[in-house]
Amino acid sequence: MIDFLRGRVAHRETDYVVLDVQGVGYRVFTPNPYAIGAKDGKDAEVTMYIHYQVREDAHLLFGFQTREEQSLFRLLLDVNGIGPKVAVGVMAGGRPETIASAIRQENLTFLTKLPGIGKKTAQRMVLDLKDKLGAYASSDDAAGFMAEGIPLHIPSDDTAWAEAKAALLALGYTEAEADRAGAAIRPKLTGLETTDVVTKLALQALFQQSLTR
Repeated sequence: MIDFLRGRVAHRETDYVVLDVQGVGYRVFTPNPYAIGAKDGKDAEVTMYIHYQVREDAHLLFGFQTREEQSLFRLLLDVNGIGPKVAVGVMAGGRPETIASAIRQENLTFLTKLPGIGKKTAQRMVLDLKDKLGAYASSDDAAGFMAEGIPLHIPSDDTAWAEAKAALLALGYTEAEADRAGAAIRPKLTGLETTDVVTKLALQALFQQSLTR
């Protein structure tokens, strides 16, 4: 069983990173590949906490930056109808304490906005996990919404964009390129996106802009 891996990011795709661990490249699926090691420098070592899945046709690694993310991912897999790919999408939609607070307060409006989660699956998440998530919910997150369906408070688009821009600069993009990406995606932002989501949108915009040059 692999619990964690420590190495440098050798390659990124939209849904995974290749982690170079002493010359061996491990493909690790993760909620936001572009956030892994973005603040640590190009060749800095990073630690990823791993969930190791064995299937008949593949051995898959799912990696996270914190123990809390790793634990929440494993809890999500206990919910009927949520497999690893859906669980990764859920994790990309918010911080662990944000998702946990939404589950604890039965905020189906928030949960059904997460990738791959419909109303029935959201209801199962609440039923199966509501009493198992006390360690994740914080008063700051819980105060941001009510169970009646008001969206849970997460960083505003301005805060998320500032953090996303820093990640783009760390990845080697210029400030002008980052600002162009920001201008392209800002009309699409609602203010509820996490930094990870904004970073992905910006990277998609940069890719599209490169095709038109």
